[in-house]
Amino acid sequence: MSSAVARRLIPLIASCIAFAGVARAAEPVPLSPPAKTALPTGPLGDSVRYGQSLVTNTRALAAGFVGNGLTCANCHLDAGRVAYAAPLAGLWGVFPEYRTRRGSVESLTERINDCFERSMNGKPLPAGSREMIALLSYIAWLSEGVPTGVEVRGRGFKEIAVPSPPNPIRGESLYAAKCAACHGAEGQGLQGADSAYVFPPLWGAQSFNVGAGMARVSVAAGFVQAKMPLGNAGTLSDQEAYDIAAYFTSKPRPDFAARKNDWPRGGVPTDARK
Repeated sequence: MSSAVARRLIPLIASCIAFAGVARAAEPVPLSPPAKTALPTGPLGDSVRYGQSLVTNTRALAAGFVGNGLTCANCHLDAGRVAYAAPLAGLWGVFPEYRTRRGSVESLTERINDCFERSMNGKPLPAGSREMIALLSYIAWLSEGVPTGVEVRGRGFKEIAVPSPPNPIRGESLYAAKCAACHGAEGQGLQGADSAYVFPPLWGAQSFNVGAGMARVSVAAGFVQAKMPLGNAGTLSDQEAYDIAAYFTSKPRPDFAARKNDWPRGGVPTDARK
């Protein structure tokens, strides 16, 4: 092999080895976001800091794009730092990715706007807006140290199998005993002195719409079992979590007309809201 050919091949071989290493590293890595005190300085730090504030105070800081009483942190607990509570840490390197609900490859910007339109029952953020850039900055910072193309352990929500068909009647009793103290007997949430929601509404006009992932019984059940009741997470059985989810996801909530375009290539989950 000539030296000229070798010079051309060596970088290619190195790239292939590196790619193979990434492929082998597809096993999820531990969720270990940077310390909250480790925010960068300067203009980038300002953007990261604003993104973090948007996650925890979405309704106030992005009022024109939020149509209900929720914040991002209602699902992305501790501002996106908690496993099986849709952590934002680690997302930077896994997008773009194919999404079956969209039926195409989706960018991180599009994924964020999915949440604004569905979970927040609002409007999409302009791609170049201060708000979108700040959220992307925050997610990128939270994702430091996570290899590109590799997920973190606990991405999304916990997946649990239903032991027997969910029973919303049992769920109503469980909700009254385990959930109503925070979320209200009628699912209206609990507001503080400034009218901001201390605990989010689970149904009604101020809650997520029918197109949100949390409107699916299986998704809601996984979140409930893993993270609720607050302060006593993991104390509910899988069946109890499914029963509670069956109860509150069946309640009235805003419509989302665009859901008719979901899963265009098939594979609609059985619990997707019709």
